[in-house]
Amino acid sequence: MGRNIEVLVEITPQILEAAVSTLRLAVLAFIFAQVLGLALSQAKSSRQPMLRRAAIAYIEFFRGTPLLVQIFLVYFALPQVGILLNTFWAAAIALSMNGAAYIAEIYRSGFLAVDVGQREAAQSIGMRKAQTLYYIILPQVVRVILPPTVNAAISMLKDTSVAALISNPDLMLRARDLSSEYFRPVLIYAYVAVVYFVLAYPLSKLASRLERHLNRAHA
Repeated sequence: MGRNIEVLVEITPQILEAAVSTLRLAVLAFIFAQVLGLALSQAKSSRQPMLRRAAIAYIEFFRGTPLLVQIFLVYFALPQVGILLNTFWAAAIALSMNGAAYIAEIYRSGFLAVDVGQREAAQSIGMRKAQTLYYIILPQVVRVILPPTVNAAISMLKDTSVAALISNPDLMLRARDLSSEYFRPVLIYAYVAVVYFVLAYPLSKLASRLERHLNRAHA
């Protein structure tokens, strides 16, 4: 028992450093996924057939194939066309492209939840499109999309673990290296599991609180 505590104390600085790298990857990928997801949701709702079909094809592909395969494609295929990426950026791009496919559906469901009649009513009293969007549409969309968006952020944080398979220096890669060094895989992976939980739990509580608050406000 005493030796296990010593090992945990010794490895904690490295685990914390890897946790920061994991958080940085998750935050960056989430921001990119939000931007791309919003664009995809609008493209899927577009009246242009080619744009709509392209968005649907993108969403179906990234939702229908494993994230690990997508990371490998980004990391190994892009250099074949002259695009060289380090492991961090390859993981960030793959995670954001994957996450965008799910976030696009969250945004789309949010906009579909707003009755078209409200938009027409706002325009009939002289509100501009920008005013209608800001004052009428977006407040209702936010109420719908916030809880699932926070849940998507939690999933993306956990999905960063897959990036260890291309040697991205995150929590899982550091855990694998430390397990080989100290020969205590159960102890070290259990420790890393606790770190992931500590990182994700506040977001989980935030999602629950937002859902309760928004439901009360809507009641």
